[in-house]
Amino acid sequence: MGDCKSVAPGLEGEENLIAAAQHIVKALGSNKNLTDDVRKILVDLGTQLSTITIADENKSEGVNEIEDRLVAAQDKVMSWEADQCMVWDSGPEEAAEYLKAVEEVRKLTEVLESLCLNKDSEGDELLRRAYDVLQTAMARLEEEFRYLLFQNRQPFEPEHMSFRSNDEDVVDEGSIISFEDDPVEDSLQTDSISRSSEDYIIHLVHPEVIPDLKSIANLMLSSNYDQECSQAYISVRKDALDECLSILEMEKLSIEDVLKMEWAGLNSKIRRWVRAMKIFVRVYLASEKWLSDQVFGEVGSVSSACFVEASRASIFQLLNFGEAIVIGPHKPEKLMRILDMYEVLADLLPDIDGIYQEDIGSSVRTECREVLGGLGDCVRATFLEFENAIASNTSTNPFAGGGIHPLTRYVMNYIKILTDYSNTINLLFEDHDRADPGSLSSNTSPVTEEENKSGSSSCSTPTGLHFRALISVLECNLEDKSKLYRDVALQHLFLMNNIHYMTEKVKNSELRDVFGDEWIRKHNWKFQQHAMNYERASWSSILLLLKEEGIQNSNSNSPSKTVLKDRLRSFNVAFEELYKSQTAWLIPDSQLRDELQISTSLKVVQAYRTFVGRHNPHISDKHIKYSPDDLQNFLLDLFEGSPKSLPNTHRR
Repeated sequence: MGDCKSVAPGLEGEENLIAAAQHIVKALGSNKNLTDDVRKILVDLGTQLSTITIADENKSEGVNEIEDRLVAAQDKVMSWEADQCMVWDSGPEEAAEYLKAVEEVRKLTEVLESLCLNKDSEGDELLRRAYDVLQTAMARLEEEFRYLLFQNRQPFEPEHMSFRSNDEDVVDEGSIISFEDDPVEDSLQTDSISRSSEDYIIHLVHPEVIPDLKSIANLMLSSNYDQECSQAYISVRKDALDECLSILEMEKLSIEDVLKMEWAGLNSKIRRWVRAMKIFVRVYLASEKWLSDQVFGEVGSVSSACFVEASRASIFQLLNFGEAIVIGPHKPEKLMRILDMYEVLADLLPDIDGIYQEDIGSSVRTECREVLGGLGDCVRATFLEFENAIASNTSTNPFAGGGIHPLTRYVMNYIKILTDYSNTINLLFEDHDRADPGSLSSNTSPVTEEENKSGSSSCSTPTGLHFRALISVLECNLEDKSKLYRDVALQHLFLMNNIHYMTEKVKNSELRDVFGDEWIRKHNWKFQQHAMNYERASWSSILLLLKEEGIQNSNSNSPSKTVLKDRLRSFNVAFEELYKSQTAWLIPDSQLRDELQISTSLKVVQAYRTFVGRHNPHISDKHIKYSPDDLQNFLLDLFEGSPKSLPNTHRR
């Protein structure tokens, strides 16, 4: 307000003072002895006194006009205080008139505040009345604002975004099997969630009421009721965000709650979190930011503050879940899920930075980066824990039949799925390996020049090096497990089966690019060596019985019938024992089984056929228990995993 001059004591008012001053000036001005300068000063003073008189008269007229305008606006505002209905339920015309009345009151308060008024004057009383009406109107507008926001919320339906899936709550059995359980081929599965999606802006509030919300917000803010308006907005939208998380089935869980959960339930929660994060940030938060900008767009700082305050609790609820996963135990079955969490949060980081770009949103940006960094550390720790779990997986009993051990299946399926995350694993291990070279297993061999030339350069990436380290640890473990078999032939069969399985998994999948062709050639040679060693351990002693050495009589060139009979009897007994034991042995891969059966048949049946054919004149038919064709058919029964016995009868 402008400067106000105090009234001189003893005078009855401004009007009397001004009239007296004018009278004095007039009297002095009639004095003929005054100089021209003094006379000019008196003329100017008279003019100013006349102006004050006119202004005072206009002022009185202005106050009267303000009072008339205030009364009209007050009647409109107060008429709704006795009505239980909402103004905006009465139609757009009534709402527009109400806003116009409130705007009138706001302008009148500004006019009254600008006037130079004396205490207890009529204008000052009008200002107090205007304040009271404005406060009443603001309370009503806050209520209407809250009502419009709540009543016009649009239902959030994520189904059209492929959020729900039929198998969402199915326990991922492959993720919780132990290494000693019966394996399930390709049991470890990743989610089919897309790793890229378009941003969506949906109407969280019916578009028709946005102009009304904006009008109310602008009026409340211009009336210095920004705090009341902001709190009303934050309260309603915070509840809407909580409801969104409920629809996305993200319940509020403390860190302690998450740490206490069994893996089956936690697995489902993580999968749901991965889906919910992308929808919540890219769809819901983006739309929420857009809504606040529409309502408070003309006052950007208020818009940002309202959005951040409304959404902070809900985004922190999601990030707290990630924090709980980070500080939980680093169990190997969690690795794929943690990688899913890392990738989706890393993918969403630019979106989060864009949505919370102002200083007021810095706490959200910081928390996101901290959780992301924690998830990265958790991936590395869990990967190394997986390697330790392979190394420490011990058995007291040999695996029945010498087939493919569950540990081998689990590890190979595990790393096969991990190839989907190769880029992320490279990123997470690259700097870490450079800083800590000892993080790689001592069992892994360096990448040779041949491997770099023959295979993809992927074999020298952090992913390739760490996968090779895992396989080296697995091979050492399998070597130890093979020693549990008493039969040397079965030791080699076991190693042949498992190394062949590993090699085929690498050769026929994306792992080929990771390991390289040289690794495949080396391991092809390994399992073939074990196949040859199996043949030697199984059949060498039997084939010795079909050798010519020691058959001839010492006093003639003819074979000894007694020796021939003993040789055949020993051969039959040895073959029957081997048949009984090796039909219980297992080669799961049909092609590998056929190849080993053919290789064995070529050696054994051919040697038997030659032996029997050469000495047939000296051997009675009753001593030839099996024909070469019988043996060939019997060999086809081997490695089926079902123990059989040969009939204990002689050929007629």
